[in-house]
Amino acid sequence: MRTASYFHRLTVLTAAIISLPVLAAAQEACTTYTVKDGDTLGSIAQAAYGTFDYQMIFNANRDALAANPNSLPAGLQLILPCEDGRLTPDSQLSSVIESETAKQEANKPKSNVYEPPLKFVTSNNWMPFTDESLTGGGIFVRMAATAMQRGGNDRGYEVSYVDDWMSHIDVLLPSGAFDVSIAWESPDCSKLDMLGEFSARMCTEFDFSLPIYETAYSFNTLADSKYANARSFSDYAGAKICRPEAWPTGDLEVQGLLPPVVEFVQPKNPLDCANMLLKGEVDVYSIEAETTTANFTELNAMDKIAVNPALTTFITYHFLTAKSNPRGRVYIAMLNRGITEMRESGEWYDIVATGLEEYNKLKQK
Repeated sequence: MRTASYFHRLTVLTAAIISLPVLAAAQEACTTYTVKDGDTLGSIAQAAYGTFDYQMIFNANRDALAANPNSLPAGLQLILPCEDGRLTPDSQLSSVIESETAKQEANKPKSNVYEPPLKFVTSNNWMPFTDESLTGGGIFVRMAATAMQRGGNDRGYEVSYVDDWMSHIDVLLPSGAFDVSIAWESPDCSKLDMLGEFSARMCTEFDFSLPIYETAYSFNTLADSKYANARSFSDYAGAKICRPEAWPTGDLEVQGLLPPVVEFVQPKNPLDCANMLLKGEVDVYSIEAETTTANFTELNAMDKIAVNPALTTFITYHFLTAKSNPRGRVYIAMLNRGITEMRESGEWYDIVATGLEEYNKLKQK
């Protein structure tokens, strides 16, 4: 479930998780790094950037890491981007975007057949991903707009902002008022019998595009909690797990973490989860690592928190259509063609990096 409280999901290229005792050998950003035995993404990020934030490393090495980001084989070559997101010191952000846009304009297909514009709906206050104040409406909106002009597509589109996420699911997509919502997390629909009611509904009533972004979910406890030593998901049995109602629980459900094995506490505001953990009212706070980092930094409580070094889950974000939309799968196919081309050309990374650079500059003002 989602609400407009998504403005608390502040993403700043931080995924502060997985810090094991062995640290990567000294290295610098704007270089490549060869993985050694005992390295983790968190330890490599700590050595290169002075933080356990590894989302930027994951973004730059997605193809190599997507299969199993928690197990790095020795000898794997990783790109360590510059701190501003550039892949190398002499590269320029936006260069791929400019090149691909020029190529598209030069080879733009021409058609005399009128097709109505595809209607996208999203919400404000989910920076840096969706917000009208950001360039192009944010990273995910830019991806949608770009996908509509890539992969052989040349379709008009409109983007509207309706700041009530559940209305997208309950009314706007099923009624046909809008065609595609930007953007939603996908549960593991291959494990439908293990999912809760809302996650199962997402699988049975909606179609998802290819992934447009992946992010890490961390598990946070008080430093002296018995759950701080969890090394398997079953070790959380009996815990009160806080995850706001606007965030999915499918990743927990497929690990067997659903009532009555655990108790979910789901306030509207992520910061409420952070406060409840500090007060001992819940045992575990699980959400995107970037959100917990922002929350506990705001509360000046990072030193009171233990981030589980062994357990994490990855969530993928997608464009979403209703199965009841007779053209929904056509729209998904169009978007998938665009997404694939953006991934292959490097334009996807350029959109992510430039969007995050803009957001980080806004935070510094």
